Amino acid sequence: MLVHNWREVLKRAWSVRLMSLALLFIVIEPVYSFVAATWVSRNIYIQLAMSVATGLLAAAAIIARIFLQQKISGDLNGKPPAEE
Repeated sequence: MLVHNWREVLKRAWSVRLMSLALLFIVIEPVYSFVAATWVSRNIYIQLAMSVATGLLAAAAIIARIFLQQKISGDLNGKPPAEE
């Protein structure tokens, strides 16, 4: 079941932003490997840095997910508004 303000969460939640950035690194890594294999010499340090950055971004997204974000949750703390 989705949270009541899922559109707002997708726009403003840091966990979503960080996971999107991690996804970008996941997509760029094989593209870099392909380009490096065909046109320039491969640099293991760049691949290692991209893998570490992906892991750190994923870990930061998990941490960001458990913290309260006032702009999204407000006083509700993630609960749907009371039905009247």
